[in-house]
Amino acid sequence: MSEHITEIVVFVLLFLLVSGMGFVAARWRRPGTLASLDEWGLGGRNFGSWITWFLIGGDLYTAYTFVAVPALLFGAGAAGFFAVPYTVITYPLVFLVMIRLWSVSHVHNLVTPADFVRVRFGSPTLALLVAITGIVATMPYIALQLVGISSVLKAMGFAGGGMAADLPLIIAFVILAAYTYRSGLRAPAMIAFVKDALIYLVILVAIIYIPARLGGWGSIFDAAAAKFAKTPNPGDGILLNANNQMQYVTLALGSALALFMYPHSVTGVLASRNRDVIKRNMSALPAYSLLLALIALLGYMAIAAKVVPPLGTNGLPDGNMAVPLLFDKMFPDWFTGIAYAAVGIGALVPAAIMSIAAANLFTRNIYREYLNRNATEAQEAGVSKVTSLVVKVGAVLFVLAIDPQFSIDLQLIGGVIILQTLPSVAIGLFTRWFHRGGLIAGWIAGMGSGLWMLYTVENPATKHAHFGGSAFSLSKLGFDTKMTIYAGFVALIVNLVVAILGTIVARAAKAPDGPDGTQPSHFTADEGDPRIKDLDLSGSI
Repeated sequence: MSEHITEIVVFVLLFLLVSGMGFVAARWRRPGTLASLDEWGLGGRNFGSWITWFLIGGDLYTAYTFVAVPALLFGAGAAGFFAVPYTVITYPLVFLVMIRLWSVSHVHNLVTPADFVRVRFGSPTLALLVAITGIVATMPYIALQLVGISSVLKAMGFAGGGMAADLPLIIAFVILAAYTYRSGLRAPAMIAFVKDALIYLVILVAIIYIPARLGGWGSIFDAAAAKFAKTPNPGDGILLNANNQMQYVTLALGSALALFMYPHSVTGVLASRNRDVIKRNMSALPAYSLLLALIALLGYMAIAAKVVPPLGTNGLPDGNMAVPLLFDKMFPDWFTGIAYAAVGIGALVPAAIMSIAAANLFTRNIYREYLNRNATEAQEAGVSKVTSLVVKVGAVLFVLAIDPQFSIDLQLIGGVIILQTLPSVAIGLFTRWFHRGGLIAGWIAGMGSGLWMLYTVENPATKHAHFGGSAFSLSKLGFDTKMTIYAGFVALIVNLVVAILGTIVARAAKAPDGPDGTQPSHFTADEGDPRIKDLDLSGSI
């Protein structure tokens, strides 16, 4: 550890800086009180274009970006580039859906996606399923942020297992929990400025400095091609092959559909001041996609630099260490400390937003719906604060108990789960044709098939017999092929087919649509609603 003193000092100083900002954020744009979900959980719904750009960017581009994607390229090659097209096609889809969701939520004072489902379909059961889905899907995403911080700490010498190695990680999340509890969404919104500035600095330096030291981009790609040519795995390489092209395409599309179904993505959008803020951000956020493509190439740089990750508890090289070790090998110590801080802070910001979003779901759609229907705003905020702590503790325990080879698997598993809310949330924004019973049946079918497919996916490289990724083999469905497909994409199709059939059956049987036997009349997202028309909703579609 002594050889990493400079890195540790720089890392700690920057970490303390952003932690201080997190606590000070409670006084930033200070409201009369933080004792409401609008203020604590949505920042007063008053963030402008710049704050929203950094907040959503900090929310979506995480340790997943800096650690998991390059680790996948380091271990599997071209398949890891799926993250680039997926973020490119996400924003046009989001432009259609999120502007309408913001408008409806603004008029009806909705805080979570499950709130929308509750009033749209008049079904507390469907809303409960959406809330539980959001919480469960968010947990592995938070765990992924912890994996990112853990990899940086290991690179600085905090390794070997035991409490001594885990203590820095625990301390980091105790501090995160404290300033999130105090400041709510304002904390990650303020810290996101520093986080993004550090990431842009590190990547701009890395894509110029590291290739220059390694002999140029041609040498980097040649080294990656040579490595994959020697491996027995037919699925890796710097080019896709016939067996993984469908997986690549469906994974990119499925991930794009899933991204803004996550509660933390919705939270960032609903914190915006108005619809114009969202429009400007959906136009500007693709700048991050260029950054993501450059970050992904760090995986190939690690191959060219002959980085050798340490062995994990499974006896195999820990791919999550590739980028931190690359920085340690190529940069001077002081700049390595800055790079490590960028990764660590890049994990803390989204982890804070995710825990807030999960807590809001529990408070609004479980606590208020089933435990205390007469909860005051102060009680809701108090419950959300405590729940956000519980969520963080759960994520820490999850990471300490496992040793994932490719941490990206955590996010992909969460994506399969959260996709099952798309029919009731995203499609529900544009039509109320679906019957609540059909949507519930679709959710059950989609979730069941998705989890079954994930359970059957093995990963020989990591010695995982189950939940080894999201690439489902079509041969398991009786097809004579070696092709794979994204499990979430298949599960979503199952969900939609069952929801459509269930709705047709329910309509034919004249089953009641709402709790009182009719379609809820107090809510509509249609253009004819004067409350929505005042917001010029029709002009956004």
